Amino acid sequence: MDTKAKRILVVDDEVDVTDLIAYQLRAKGFLVETLNDPNGSIGVARTFMPDLVILDVMMPDLNGLQICRMLRADPKLRKVPIIFLTAKAEEADRIQGLETGADDYVCKPFSTKELILRIQTILRRLADGAPPEPKMLQVGQIALDTDRHAATVGGQPVELTATEFKLLRLLIERRGRVQTREHLLINVWNYETEIETRTVDTHVRRLREKLGAEADWIETIRGVGYRIAERKVSA
Repeated sequence: MDTKAKRILVVDDEVDVTDLIAYQLRAKGFLVETLNDPNGSIGVARTFMPDLVILDVMMPDLNGLQICRMLRADPKLRKVPIIFLTAKAEEADRIQGLETGADDYVCKPFSTKELILRIQTILRRLADGAPPEPKMLQVGQIALDTDRHAATVGGQPVELTATEFKLLRLLIERRGRVQTREHLLINVWNYETEIETRTVDTHVRRLREKLGAEADWIETIRGVGYRIAERKVSA
């Protein structure tokens, strides 16, 4: 993957942290913008137009969760992948971060090597997600245009994060076949199974909320995982 043109925005109120991350990322060929005042993060993001944002959660005045919501609400920035970088390592904190719209969650103290690998994984996943020719996937009233990376329900656009889109795409492509949580973690998140399987549950719950009346297409197979039903489940 060519990282030279990839732009990374790092927002953390600790100068030592942003300096360290910026140094390591630039050494890998990334273009990096750092910010220690969270209040200016949206303005900088709109100007810099990053390919990925790294956000600290615990910051004064404006925390990472709030910034994440603002990014997801911005038409030009809502699909930019977000990695939370934080000392809040409890499972409930990680779940809250994912539910807010983050694509990944890295806890402090962290390994810069691991952080870079996660960044590369997310960017590679996005690059691999666009096939050379337009392709439509449909189940019920749910339609995915994998060329444009767009989703609609009943003809109405639905805004999905990069992770949600890939999750839904995989489930539709393998319609009728049960996908275990571990399988989804490896194929959607590119992680091994030491990552909590509740990560999958969190994203499926959020995805169902966005699908509205069509959410019943996603079946829960208790104790195993999920699948797209052969026919819509009755309400």
